[in-house]
Amino acid sequence: MEGVAFSNQQVGMNKLPEIEHQLFEPLSPAYRKLNLMVTTVIFSVLALLVSAIRFQPFVELPEPLKFAYPIVLGGILGIGTLSFMYHWFADKRILYALREQDLSLQKGLFFRSLACQPVLRIQHIELKRGPLDRLVGLAKLQVFSAGGAGHTFEIPGLAVSQAQKIRQFILAHKDVGAR
Repeated sequence: MEGVAFSNQQVGMNKLPEIEHQLFEPLSPAYRKLNLMVTTVIFSVLALLVSAIRFQPFVELPEPLKFAYPIVLGGILGIGTLSFMYHWFADKRILYALREQDLSLQKGLFFRSLACQPVLRIQHIELKRGPLDRLVGLAKLQVFSAGGAGHTFEIPGLAVSQAQKIRQFILAHKDVGAR
């Protein structure tokens, strides 16, 4: 190693790449539809359950519980509406990008985040599919970095074929040195 000097030159701000030049891909539209459907079903079932308890003919409810019914029902419907609106706007803002050297995930409605994982630092990558994901043909990729206890980030709502292609690309390129 004689003759090779250590170098740590300052990088000028004008030489840094612009993040806007990174082309992000949206998730599958089925992911948003699934989240909206699940939110609607959960809060509808809760509202029906509270209504069934309130109007059941078997036991006379105390007056405070009868008085609380419209408040509880309004709370369930209000929180359900807020949850629905959140998924309506936030799910469109989950984007990912795969480049030769890194995988990026951008998300957040109120608090935006951008996570970039170099392909060389990816220890392993898992493709996960729950029952609802399988029903609509979706998968999520969990990316684990070297030295991390849990997954670095998760890309939800990918079409299964797309998730498999991304996983295969990363597995094929994770041992290739940075150029």
